[in-house]
Amino acid sequence: MEGRDAGSGEVRKVQLTGGATYTVSLPKRWVQSHGLQARDGVYVEWEAGGKAHISPLSTHPPKRSRLIIHLSKVPEGGLLDHLIGAYLTGVDTIVIRSSTGFDRTSQRTVREFLRSTRGFEIASQDERRLELVSLLNAGELPLQSSLNRMYMLLNGLVRDIVAALSEGDTEDLADHQEREREIDGLRLLIDRQVAAILQSPEIAQQLGLDRRRALEYGNISRSLERMADHAHRTAGLIHSAENPPRFELDTLPLSLIPEWQEGLRILMVNLRTEDPDEIHAARKKLAAAQEAAELHEEGLWTGRRTASTLLFEFRLSEAIRRMCAYSLDLGETLLNILLYGMTSKTDSD
Repeated sequence: MEGRDAGSGEVRKVQLTGGATYTVSLPKRWVQSHGLQARDGVYVEWEAGGKAHISPLSTHPPKRSRLIIHLSKVPEGGLLDHLIGAYLTGVDTIVIRSSTGFDRTSQRTVREFLRSTRGFEIASQDERRLELVSLLNAGELPLQSSLNRMYMLLNGLVRDIVAALSEGDTEDLADHQEREREIDGLRLLIDRQVAAILQSPEIAQQLGLDRRRALEYGNISRSLERMADHAHRTAGLIHSAENPPRFELDTLPLSLIPEWQEGLRILMVNLRTEDPDEIHAARKKLAAAQEAAELHEEGLWTGRRTASTLLFEFRLSEAIRRMCAYSLDLGETLLNILLYGMTSKTDSD
């Protein structure tokens, strides 16, 4: 193994020991690089396709990772991207250094980062150095709980949109930006946890997820976030309008929202139940709602209403159509999870 870099490999023969036990020897350099001794445990994870991953099973807490960002080396306006990137890769401590001190823009960017993420706090700060630390263990909060929270926030926002458009009361939409920010923060947290699962089998064990399912949960969180983006824009459109149009609950396009709500509800339930018939039925319902919204938009321009009213209704219908489309993507991801689980069981039989 001398001279080999991380990521390289070699062929090892399977040995039969004692007439009943199969063994494979581990490369000496790999064992030494991880500080392993005789009788130490290793974690073996195998996938449906036949691949196996071997990683150290440490009895000691993992070392906290640390990143130093020098403001002089960050492009103008790029600090937030650097901070978010560090967050997503699972860094535990972020140190920001500045030889000239922190101006208002930098301080405002740090505050925005703290509002947009979960678990980070300022540990220390002086004129030329600022240290941010994570107080949240990646293995403490189940991903499914975060997904359910995203769904509840999204569904609540859409429910308030329906009330505003049908009853004319927009007061409950005043905090739509805060709700969207919380959804974005949960999505970033899930992406951070997925990265941690890919790097650490111990965290995967703590959360009870294999790597494939964790990746698919990341896809689900992005689908929910994109739906929330459209709900947020619609809420902003309503809240900023002087006299937003009123719609009847049983007429298009507002009548499509209950179809979307029911379809998405069934899909979210199937994060746990994994019933293929229910998933297919929900996707069929959502596809029909998506098609109805598209047809409604095509027919809007044949009437004689004012341009502002038509544009408002078009944008509302478009938002509903796109939420249906992202819900269909979510349903497809659930089917991927289901089929992967069935394949794993077949391979193990």
